[in-house]
Amino acid sequence: MKQGIRVSTPSRLCLFGEHLDYLGLEVIAVAINLRFSAKITARDDSLIKIRIRDSSIDTLNVENTDGRYDTYEFDIAKPIPYENNRDYLKSTVNVLLRAGYPLTGADIQMDSEIPIGKGMCSSSTMIVVLTKALLESIGHADAENPEKIARLAFDAEVTEFGEPGGMMDHYTSAIGSLVNLSFPSGETEVYPLSGKLGGRFILFDSLQQKDTTRVLGNAKTPALEAIAALSEYGITSVRDFTDDVNMPLLDRLDADHKRVLSAAVDNYRILLEAKKLLSADCIDDAAIGKLISRHHANLRDGLQISTPRIEEILNTALACGALGGKINGSGGGGCGYVYAREEDCTKIMKAIENLGYPTKMLMQDTGVRKEQ
Repeated sequence: MKQGIRVSTPSRLCLFGEHLDYLGLEVIAVAINLRFSAKITARDDSLIKIRIRDSSIDTLNVENTDGRYDTYEFDIAKPIPYENNRDYLKSTVNVLLRAGYPLTGADIQMDSEIPIGKGMCSSSTMIVVLTKALLESIGHADAENPEKIARLAFDAEVTEFGEPGGMMDHYTSAIGSLVNLSFPSGETEVYPLSGKLGGRFILFDSLQQKDTTRVLGNAKTPALEAIAALSEYGITSVRDFTDDVNMPLLDRLDADHKRVLSAAVDNYRILLEAKKLLSADCIDDAAIGKLISRHHANLRDGLQISTPRIEEILNTALACGALGGKINGSGGGGCGYVYAREEDCTKIMKAIENLGYPTKMLMQDTGVRKEQ
């Protein structure tokens, strides 16, 4: 392994189910061709030395032309304490060691095309690709098990620090392509979707940083509180509102809890409708676009996690022919995307860039992989 092993993993777009996975509900997501990569080379000692693209390079399409890297070093033969609750490089190693993987010393260089802090799961993909690299470096069979890699990465990012995130990012990145993910009883079930999207996705960067943990907490807690408040009426999940029978119970909540739970209910209904469309032999791209925009409206008005800048970008894109669009990730800033017919993409991208925001046309991509 002295010559080094190269691995990479994709970012993702959440098509449907944003802010539903942590409620134990489904999501539909697609892996895209923005990737986090790592090269790992064996060492003869117990040190792990990591060079990772400088976190200040955080904007879509900006390349690391100056070769700027942050550096980290720790000894796996000794306890590895955390310096903060986002010490994900160390937590990845600790989770693997605790699970019994016989890690060895290594030099690792990590590079990324994914904008940081913009809702594009840069931290989750970092952990997924590091997990893959470390497992490849010791020749472990789990290096070929994307679902195992996803679960290990989730534990390193969320379980280890008691954070409020869900499993969508880790599983979509590791597995790749177009997937429907379900989370019964805290586990993850993966259902690949066979439909072929005819449109294209245009990613845009609002150039606004976001506080993912704060936004997730502010959206998750009221939803859980609302469900708990209705438990005396037999409500245990958003699924209990799939039909209209229980809808009048929402009026028993105060205005804020009703707003948040109503958004979750409608977004779950949207997801169920989208799943049928995305399983069809011929996908109705206009219908998909409308559902994406309806999903965004719930995130904007119900969860209040959009921004005026994102609304300006989305409205501009829709005026130029986009079929739909939404924020991507937890919200509060960061990136969003629009779905459009290929022939309209150039016009849409130019209009967004004229507002001062970078764009990139995206393609569906495979999951975590060892590069040739």
